[in-house]
Amino acid sequence: MDRFARLAARVLAAPEAVVAVTTRGPGDALSVEIVECWPPQPSKTDPVRAALCRHVVRAGELVMVDDLSARDDGPGRAAAGTAVGAFAGVPLFGEQGVLLGVLAVYDSTVRPWDAGNRQDLEDLADAAAAELQLRASAARAHQERRGAELAQQEAERATGHARQGVQDLRTRLDRSELLLRAAELLASTSRLDEVRSTVSELVSGDLKPAYVGLVLRGDDDMMRRSVDTRSAPVALEEQVPLYSLAARWPTAQAARENRLISVPDRQTLVQDYDPQTVTVFDQMGLASAVCVPLPGTRRPTLGTLVAAWDEPHETDVHERAVLTVIAGYTAMAVERALHLDERISVARQLQQAMLTDLPDPLGIELAALYRPAASEDWVGGDWYDAYPLLAGQDADTMRTPLAVTVGDVTGHNTRAATLMGQARSMLRQADIERANSPADALASFERANQHLRTGISGTLIHAHLLPRPEGTWLLRWTNAGHPPPLLARPGRESELLTDHGIMLHPNIRPRTDRPVHERLLEPGDVLLLYTDGLIEHRGQDFDLTLGRAARLLSQDATNNAPLDHTINKLADTLAGPKHSDDIVLLALRIGPRTVG
Repeated sequence: MDRFARLAARVLAAPEAVVAVTTRGPGDALSVEIVECWPPQPSKTDPVRAALCRHVVRAGELVMVDDLSARDDGPGRAAAGTAVGAFAGVPLFGEQGVLLGVLAVYDSTVRPWDAGNRQDLEDLADAAAAELQLRASAARAHQERRGAELAQQEAERATGHARQGVQDLRTRLDRSELLLRAAELLASTSRLDEVRSTVSELVSGDLKPAYVGLVLRGDDDMMRRSVDTRSAPVALEEQVPLYSLAARWPTAQAARENRLISVPDRQTLVQDYDPQTVTVFDQMGLASAVCVPLPGTRRPTLGTLVAAWDEPHETDVHERAVLTVIAGYTAMAVERALHLDERISVARQLQQAMLTDLPDPLGIELAALYRPAASEDWVGGDWYDAYPLLAGQDADTMRTPLAVTVGDVTGHNTRAATLMGQARSMLRQADIERANSPADALASFERANQHLRTGISGTLIHAHLLPRPEGTWLLRWTNAGHPPPLLARPGRESELLTDHGIMLHPNIRPRTDRPVHERLLEPGDVLLLYTDGLIEHRGQDFDLTLGRAARLLSQDATNNAPLDHTINKLADTLAGPKHSDDIVLLALRIGPRTVG
């Protein structure tokens, strides 16, 4: 629940968020208990927050108040009388409309809530309610397991006439443990591939089928098989990865009719289903199967869980019950994964939209790369930029001055990505209005950042490239606390451009004396700008990693390797697929296309 409180606070840009659950008091009276706060608090017994959550429970619907002090009948007055600021809370409903709790955010200052805030809070509430249902189901499974254990102990003290009963209880205990494991493991999944592999392990270990599959129903009513990438290819998933909900497949029938479908033998397939089902089952050596629908909260079914055996297998009522419960847990995990995937996709599309389409300047080759952190749910503030400057074109060669930037706004969330977009635009405007030097542009940006209170902090390198005779370019740059650029020259060792100044921060007075450094770049020279995600990794020496980057860049510069190849090789080699921070690389090569 602390994750949902944290996500609610970040997504709605609110300083505080709480998750509360409903409890039954004396006389079956419904009460509210705050179980998680963000930021974490030593005590969760805050009367104002509790009163606001109780108001949401009584209302039974989403409550959004822009100004608590402006309402005579406002929520929280009965308990505190001094509630101020803004509040938004939404009830969490479980199965059959049971009220489970409240997800709420609180701002000590007055603020207007918009339709986007409402949608974000309702989306998070759906996921939080599913999580609470999973926890409740896990608790019930744990109680059943404990009851089975006690019953088993009692049975073991009985006479030999109770041996069969003991065996039955052991079977019930095993299945209770399976359901408890299902609740615990599926509650911790966040991606569809994790759901698929977890379900396969759970069902295969207890019921021992030869094949376990997961088929998901799309918005277009097409059934798509989820593939377990950790296992060998499966004929069923390779040959028929996509088919219609109306197709004559038992998995489609289960999703279409929202009921368990049993295929006890091959003859049933021949009589009732598409001939291709018989062909694929024969290829896989399967003889029987059970298809269980995945119940959805926004549509009747999300897809189908299928278990198949390599011999005739009649599932009894207990096995069907176990598969049905696991399908319910799986459906909740699928909905949560789909919701998070959608939010992540939207956030990353936003960030990608704010990254620059690189220009094609005469005399310079450019390449850039952005990779989001593998372990982050959202996005960050890393960015690159490149654009032509207005003044200073070389009349002889028609080469145009170029501005390049690589920066890292503090944070790993949608707010950081939004601030990154503002920083990019403000710095561009500063260059257009005052392009005497990169330091002048950065000073103008810092003044605007402080005056407008945008709150942007972080590091960056901003540089101007000015055409000079004989195909050379003058690099002029200023460094605000950023990792040093690498300069590679064919046949020579790479050089670190270590000159730098203080980082950006809204509380630091804008500097008017930021130094500007210069270096003449010759044809064939390669300059690499990057963010710290490339070279800073837990358990690795910073200097050693930077040295590896310098050697790889020098080798590719000497071999005249394509820049796209170079930056991808650097990211793959130094950061790998599981990097914990965003990565941005911007590389440029002085080309031989023009001669001064």
